[in-house]
Amino acid sequence: MPFTLPDLLALAWFIVAWAGYAILLEYVPHRREGLNARMNRYRDVWMFQMLARDMRMVDAQIVAALQNGTAFFASTSLFAIGGALTIIRSTDDVLNVVATLPIGIQTGRVLWEMKAIGLAVIFVYAFFKFGWSYRLYNYVAILVGATPPAKEKDTPEAKAHALRVGRLCAVAGLHFNRGQRAFFFALGYLGWFISPWFLMGSSVIVAIVLWRRQFASDSRRAVCSE
Repeated sequence: MPFTLPDLLALAWFIVAWAGYAILLEYVPHRREGLNARMNRYRDVWMFQMLARDMRMVDAQIVAALQNGTAFFASTSLFAIGGALTIIRSTDDVLNVVATLPIGIQTGRVLWEMKAIGLAVIFVYAFFKFGWSYRLYNYVAILVGATPPAKEKDTPEAKAHALRVGRLCAVAGLHFNRGQRAFFFALGYLGWFISPWFLMGSSVIVAIVLWRRQFASDSRRAVCSE
């Protein structure tokens, strides 16, 4: 078996750190105080503001900007997948280079390839999240175009439509955030190529940095300021 006990413990630690952070952010009641949850409230505000506008070019431009950002990360994840597969294809060359580094990384061919496959899997997951988010923003654009005219903004149907668009936009943002989270934890995963103990440390560091950005960052204080 290529995996040693420290490798298995480190991999389990990495998965728990990623899954635990996701659960804390998306399912625990405390998530309502996070930056993502705050921005979801502003999505609803945006949609109700849109109801009062006769000309909605600004709203269309905002949706287009969100789509462009999602498309950028989707294409970036494809490049990352290609890089991970290149590492697998050139294992011997990579191991020869790694053996000369002063940090003294010692690993076998099979273990190195399995680590690289894991990295590729993370980026494949990120690609699917970004791809689905991009599709959802397409749907948001369609619903923005289907918004009732401004003169009907006070009708129950128009308000229900605004909430519907806001919820769909929030779901698109949720999948985008999951894709970005995969990118961040992929950086922590790179620590496994050095040692399993480094993976455990880098996983904790990534989780702490992401938590601070959600709950204790300047951006959160700016959004939450009265």
